[in-house]
Amino acid sequence: MAYNLLRGKRGIIFGALNELSIAWKVAERAVAEGAEIILTNTPVALRLGAVNSLAEKCGAVVIPADATSVEDLENLVDRSLEHFGGKIDFVLHAVGMSPNIRKNIPYEEIDYHNMMKTMDISAISFHKLLQTLYKKDAMAEYGSVVALSYIAAQRTVEGYSDMADAKAMLESIARSFGAIYGRKCKVRVNTVSQSPTMTTAGQGIAGLGEWFAMADDLSPLGNASADDCADYVVTLFSDLTRKVTMQNLYHDGGFSQVAISPSVLVAYEKGKQ
Repeated sequence: MAYNLLRGKRGIIFGALNELSIAWKVAERAVAEGAEIILTNTPVALRLGAVNSLAEKCGAVVIPADATSVEDLENLVDRSLEHFGGKIDFVLHAVGMSPNIRKNIPYEEIDYHNMMKTMDISAISFHKLLQTLYKKDAMAEYGSVVALSYIAAQRTVEGYSDMADAKAMLESIARSFGAIYGRKCKVRVNTVSQSPTMTTAGQGIAGLGEWFAMADDLSPLGNASADDCADYVVTLFSDLTRKVTMQNLYHDGGFSQVAISPSVLVAYEKGKQ
């Protein structure tokens, strides 16, 4: 069911790759709620993914941009402002990748060149995006910028490697830039800490299947799906959350507040026998 929460609003969605992507679901839901959108990803991702089919479905324009390149981001923002004929109301940053994880390099043996790439892609790109939007005065008053995070920013999740460090930096950037952007331009900046989700990127993390099942058992409401996340993100783009900023918002079925659950305790006891 649609509520016209984004009627007349215009936004940019980073990171849609295929139908498993949270960004893909957000794009579909934003358009269903009345928004006009621009889709963007790296040129390589656009070639490997299915973004053109999403663009056709959503009536969206696709503009290639590497989120780590300020030049690309400036071009993206300029073209978006021209296309929309006015300022941008919302932006989703769904960008993240770790070469160390892809190469199965354990955290204690991390390659630092790879780590710098992880930080640039998964966290510093968020600062570059915010800085570009800020310098170009591209966001409408009470506009909303949302980035996707994960609880590994606060708690150790083995196998998540240097992505955990990147997510901690991402959340810090949201707070620091959010204070400036809110005070000077009335723009909101938040992160959403999502349940473990079976996206294409997530499936590359060792042990995700077992972690997904355990988180589902621990969460009183169960894991939040990519579709659930899209619903939540859309509310953060809407005027209903005009005074929410600088927050890391858990969207995880309650997992972040639970230490143990009866089902996990039973499974542990059975394992000891």
